[in-house]
Amino acid sequence: MTSAAPAAHDRATVPALPRSRGELSRTVRRALTRPAGTPLPQRVTAVHADPYGDDLQLALYLCYELHYRGFAGVDSGWEWEPGLLRLRAEMEHRFLSALRADVGSPRKAEEALADLLVEPVDADVPSQFLKKRGELWQFREYAAQRSLYHLKEADPHAWVIPRLTGRAKAAMVAVEYDEFGAGRPERIHAQLFADLMADLELDTAYGRYVDTAGAQMLTSVNLMSLFGLHRALRGALVGHFAAVETTSSPGSRRLAHGLRRVRAGPAAVHFYAEHVEADAVHEQIVRRDVVGGLLEAEPALDGDVAFGVDATAWTERRLGDHLLTAWRNGRTSLRTPL
Repeated sequence: MTSAAPAAHDRATVPALPRSRGELSRTVRRALTRPAGTPLPQRVTAVHADPYGDDLQLALYLCYELHYRGFAGVDSGWEWEPGLLRLRAEMEHRFLSALRADVGSPRKAEEALADLLVEPVDADVPSQFLKKRGELWQFREYAAQRSLYHLKEADPHAWVIPRLTGRAKAAMVAVEYDEFGAGRPERIHAQLFADLMADLELDTAYGRYVDTAGAQMLTSVNLMSLFGLHRALRGALVGHFAAVETTSSPGSRRLAHGLRRVRAGPAAVHFYAEHVEADAVHEQIVRRDVVGGLLEAEPALDGDVAFGVDATAWTERRLGDHLLTAWRNGRTSLRTPL
C-alpha cells in the first residue's frame, strides 16, 4: 500500500534526504525517491559491510527515520515495505552482532548500573574537555552532532511504554511526561535544545546536520532506534534509558559551566542547567521503578538491561574518542565544517 508524500506545508518539519555514503545508503536513498514497492536490487547486501561505518549506519538511519518524521517527498508507504525491511533486518543483524561481540561478556543489570555511578575525577570525556577549555566553535560542533538525538529526545524511549506493565510503565510515563514538557510545548526538551541551537547560531531544523555528522554519532542515534523498534529488545531499551538518565546530570553540569565560560547565551546554558536537576531525579525513578519494576515482572530480561547499559556506554565512548581526537588536533570533528 502506498500513500501520499508530505504536503508542501509540512516540509518545514520534514527533512530532506541526506547524501549517500556508499552502496548501501545509495541503494536505500535511491529507493526512497521512487514509489513505495519499487524492487530493491537483489545484489545489495550488508554481509560484509563495516557495522559501524558511514555507509551502513546512514542506510540504517534512513530506514529508521521513516518511523519518525520521514523525509520530504518520500512516499510514506516505504515505512513498512517488505523489501526494505528485509535489507534493514540484514543491516541490523550485522550491527547488533558486532555490538554484542564488542561490549563483552554478559553480566547483571545491577553491576552494569553501578559502574555508571563511578566516574574518575579526570574522566576523559567531551564534557570535561568542553568545561575546562572548549572553545565556542567546539560547542557548536557538539550541538550540531547531538541535534540528531536531542531534536527527538525521548521519542524512541516512548516505544517501550506499551511493552511495560504496572510499576515500570507508570514510572516510565512519569519520566517521559517531564521529557515532553509536562503539558507545556515550550518546555519539551527537544524544543529547549532547539533554543540552545539558536543561541549558538545553528540551524534548528530537524535533521539539518545529518550530512555533517560522522558515523560515530549515527551509531549512537541508531542504537536507541534499534532497541526501540523491537519488542524483543525492550530490556535493552530500558537499559539505554537508564544509562542516559544516570550519566546526564554530571555531564550536563560540566557543559552548563563551559557554556557560561564562553558566554554562549541564556538558552544554551538553560538546556543543560535544566538537565542537572531533572535527570538527577529521573535517575532515581528509572533505577528504582522502571528497571526495578521491569525485572520484577520479567526477571529473564536482566541480561538484556545490562546489555543496553553497556552498549550505550560503548557507543558513547567511541563518539567521545572521535570528538576529543579531532579537537585536540585543532581540527573539526564533522564531515564538513559548519
